[in-house]
Parts: sequence; structure tokens; C-alpha cells
Amino acid sequence: MGLIGGADLWRIHRAIQSLAMSGSGSRRSSIRCRANRAPAGIPTAFIRLTGCPLRCRYCDTEYAFHGGRQMPIADILVEIEKFGARYVCVTGGEPLAQPNCLNLLSRLADSGFRVSLETSGALDISDVDDRVTIVMDIKTPASGELDRNRWENLERLKPEDQIKFVVCDRQDYEWARGVLSEHDLTRRVSVLFSPAWGQGIDRPLAEWILEDRLEVRFQMQLHKILWGETPGH
Repeated sequence: MGLIGGADLWRIHRAIQSLAMSGSGSRRSSIRCRANRAPAGIPTAFIRLTGCPLRCRYCDTEYAFHGGRQMPIADILVEIEKFGARYVCVTGGEPLAQPNCLNLLSRLADSGFRVSLETSGALDISDVDDRVTIVMDIKTPASGELDRNRWENLERLKPEDQIKFVVCDRQDYEWARGVLSEHDLTRRVSVLFSPAWGQGIDRPLAEWILEDRLEVRFQMQLHKILWGETPGH
């Protein structure tokens, strides 16, 4: 039996989440509807893990850095079953920073859930269960964590996995577009371009994508639009 550090299951929330994934050792779990990845709009149970070794300048979940409580994986599975959702997303923080996250992901998949993992891309993904869909960030210059990108992870992604760029400004966009071309990413996985929250770049980013005819998905944090900064949505 593995313990997940800082796993605190809070009350159930209903929200629309653009692309978060749950993991083991989370601060809380909740029900949300996916709005930015196939299958869009499907209710999904989220498990948020406490702790993250990165400090991105645009981070909107700093409350996940600390707190929560340890829970056995078996107890987490029991709580997730109560939500009645087929899809489960593991997020953070950085879920892979917790040693038992890999075990949790496999246990969720063993239980018949459609599991996805949202990760920063700074830690090794090679041991993630193949049944898990990985949504991996590539950190842009404005994140302040550019040097943390683990580029070898790109070779470990499956066709059904996704890459996400959080874009803060035009410089970030041009850099991300260069990475897109250099690594031929759109032929390998689905790619998301997401405007950093509160930077006033939502419309410009959408227009740049259209002007350059990029084959990427434009992602908005709909839960932020609907519920603002309230934790749990």
C-alpha cells in the first residue's frame, strides 16, 4: 500500500477545466468538465498533488505547493469511485515529484479509469504507465523555468499524448513556434497553445495562430473565466 503525500480530498466542485490532469498525492479531488481536449466536455475527476520543484512566474496554483495530508492510494481510489466519473486527471503541483505517483496512475488504470497526467516536463516520464495519456508542458522563456525542460522526454511521448505551451508574450510565441518546427511536433502529438492567465494576450495569441496557420489547439482556461481564482475549480 503506497501513501500519497499531501493528499487532501476536498468537497466536490463542478467546473470547466481547460487541461488539467490529476495525480496521486493530491491536495484534493474534484469533478470538472473538460473543455480543451478530446473528449471535450466529459466530466472528469481531478486529483491535485501537493508540491512542485518549479516556480513558474505565471503559476496559478501556488496553493498546491504546501499543505494537504497523506492518504493511502486505496483510500484515494475509494473517493474517486464516489464521483462516478469515467475519466480521472492527475495534476499538481508536479505530480511526478511524488514517488508513489507512478503507482497511483497504474492503480487508477487497473481500476478501469481513463487516466491522464499533467506534468511540467521537467521530470522523467519514461516510467509512466502506457495506458496513461500524458499532457506535458514545454516551458517558455517567460516562465522563468526554460532550463528545466527535459528535452529527452519528447522521444518518450505517444501519439495520443499532448504538449502544451503557456505563452506570455510575442517572444514566447515566436520561441514556441520555433520549437514546433524544429521538433516537428504537430506530426507527432497534439499541441496546445495557452495564453498565460492575466497577461492580456488571449486575443493576440489566437490571431497569431490564425495568421501563421499553425496546426495547434488554442486553449483557454475556462474555469478561470467562469470562477476566477477560487481554488477547487
